[in-house]
Amino acid sequence: MSDTASATGDPQGGPGGEDERGTVGPRIQSFRRRAGLSQEAAASRAGISTRALRDIERGRARRPRVHTLRSLAATLGLSDDELADLLADARTGPPRDTGRPSLLILGPLVLRRGPTPVPVAGLMPRRLLGLLALKHPEPATQQEITDILWPSGPPRSHPSLIHTYVTQVRRLLGPCGPRSARPSAVVRTPTGYRLEASRDRTDLGRFDELLARAERLRHAPDPEVLYASLTEALRCWRGPVLADADPVLRRHPAAVAADERRVRAALLHADTALLLRRSGEGVPVLADLVNTEPLHEGLHARLILALADSGEQAAALQVFTRLRDRLDEELGVEPGTEIREAHLRVLRRRPPVPRLTAHHAPVHREPAHLTEPPAQLPSGARGFVGRRPQMRVLDTLVASDPERRPHIAVVVGAPGVGKSALATHWAHARRDHFPDGQLYVDLRGHSPRPALRPGDVLAPFLRALGAPPHALPEHPANEDEAAALYRTLLADKRLLIVLDNARDAEQVRPLLPGARGGAVVITSRSRLAGLVSSDGARRIALDVLDPDEGRQLLGSIAGSCNVAAEEAAARRLVELCGGLPLAIRIAGANLVARNASIAEHSAELAGAGDGILDRLCIEGDRRSTVRSAFELSYRALPDEARRMFRLLGQLPGPDLTVDAAAALAGTTPAASAALLARLADAHLVRERAGRFGLDALLRSYARELIGTDEAHTARRRLVLSQARGPARRDNGQDNCSGSYARSAGSRA
Repeated sequence: MSDTASATGDPQGGPGGEDERGTVGPRIQSFRRRAGLSQEAAASRAGISTRALRDIERGRARRPRVHTLRSLAATLGLSDDELADLLADARTGPPRDTGRPSLLILGPLVLRRGPTPVPVAGLMPRRLLGLLALKHPEPATQQEITDILWPSGPPRSHPSLIHTYVTQVRRLLGPCGPRSARPSAVVRTPTGYRLEASRDRTDLGRFDELLARAERLRHAPDPEVLYASLTEALRCWRGPVLADADPVLRRHPAAVAADERRVRAALLHADTALLLRRSGEGVPVLADLVNTEPLHEGLHARLILALADSGEQAAALQVFTRLRDRLDEELGVEPGTEIREAHLRVLRRRPPVPRLTAHHAPVHREPAHLTEPPAQLPSGARGFVGRRPQMRVLDTLVASDPERRPHIAVVVGAPGVGKSALATHWAHARRDHFPDGQLYVDLRGHSPRPALRPGDVLAPFLRALGAPPHALPEHPANEDEAAALYRTLLADKRLLIVLDNARDAEQVRPLLPGARGGAVVITSRSRLAGLVSSDGARRIALDVLDPDEGRQLLGSIAGSCNVAAEEAAARRLVELCGGLPLAIRIAGANLVARNASIAEHSAELAGAGDGILDRLCIEGDRRSTVRSAFELSYRALPDEARRMFRLLGQLPGPDLTVDAAAALAGTTPAASAALLARLADAHLVRERAGRFGLDALLRSYARELIGTDEAHTARRRLVLSQARGPARRDNGQDNCSGSYARSAGSRA
């Protein structure tokens, strides 16, 4: 089979396919190319003559000796299953695993046993089978299975139903033979279920192995070897992952990642084909992919170059025109640099000649001095727990559907609630979705040091992206020009940008890419409503941890066995910390440092009263204190908002209304509403159903700040407002806001 056919023909060919079983020669040749060896090198290492290997590959030796095949298998790095297939072919009998199924998901779902398709009836078994194949060799968790089988919510009996569907899938995947001899095809794990099969029994597994081998061959002396391996890898695909499945399964992160690996393989295949002057062979692959990825400029640019290199200039220009019109209609943007350069080459009838590195790897757009994609993410937080709903929202940034995929997410919340921890944890977990790298910066929006300006960030970002030195901004006046260059370099890149600790929307807007290929995650103590309304950002609000998550976090620091041994004391400690991750981490660190029991430390914190913040600190580390985190937000407030925050610490009840706050502060309701909104935007007060209150630790901090006279005056206003009107009761608790409102009304 020619290399062209390998890239575009029957998807079941290649190692593990059905059309080549029983023919040893083509399979040996395919394995040798996959290993990146010439006939001479493979024969020498296997201890046979080059002529003997040539005869085997050309089919002249239809029944090679067993020891010859074993020597070749060891030389070419074949798996046990692949060797068993070769030996079966050499015996001219059926392969050893005729009864074992092959599961194909790179396109519509297909199950085969040998050459025979196996019908998979029923929606639920098909969903489960597709999920298990997607996750293989990792297990699918119970939660994932539940979400895939019942996207609108599971029934009460879903645990038993899952067991029923697993049993049905086991029957489908079980090999022929006596029931007692059947190994389980789906095994139970502590978290869910796993498909028990070698990687070459799924087309996704075969593709991943071939792609990994191809990427190891990128610097091989002979680019033909790289091209042959990529061709064989792309031959596994018949369409998008699980093309006939439900959208919820097609949008699963594992499916999205697989589609992205296909794009990566196709781009490298096209580059190598252009290098070898065989661009026409890659046109069918690229043409198929641009229909799946209609806005991917890199694929379109290579299709344009491949068509032009094959003498199809008119078709190449049509590809450019269609993409330009689509980008304008759907995104309102112009084509990026790479696509414009390809268009100009076609217009000038100057097909590109790829430059070669020292190892013959094709190079197109990257600047000569850029060697590796940026990888600037800081280390993730130790013992990260919870936040599953927020992680699912962040996962929409890597959704497969470009039209439904946001490209900006804003993580907001109170000081110490874990915004940066969530952003960095997710970024590390999904870094494979961003092959062009990750950029990170602490914008110091709330920091003892001055906040960074956009120009301060653009210069290092441009250097990381490979911008030439003369293009870097030297003066704030060049900031707009630097931002334009930054957006140009980001065009058509799948790159993640993490902008941590932002002050406001204006600080981050110049750092947002123009194209939607990558993703941006922003963390801030402010709500950043402007980015949500004007820039289409998804806002993710973080709250404190629930008691179980708080104890889990405490256990990750102080030891899960210690927490289990003192469960009640651990729960009390988490409660005293208000569920705030920063406070829990500090308390856990102090437990370890002092070798104290959890009960002792809980009693110490409980006895501190309003001085609890003095205990929630780490000796010798000024940054590791809850008070410092609160202070950075407090100092950023205007004077009137600071005063309102201090006064709220004198509140006897859990919360109050706008009118009550006006009575407490001696202001008008309108002024009070504005100040409370400012505090809520900074996440220093909690707003629920028109009522405002302070969390326990923030209340302690507010009481620290207020002076004696100011506190006395506030308490006097409380007494007077209560005396002027009878207090109302709400939900069984005194609600001072009624008397406050009457007091404010009488003054008006």
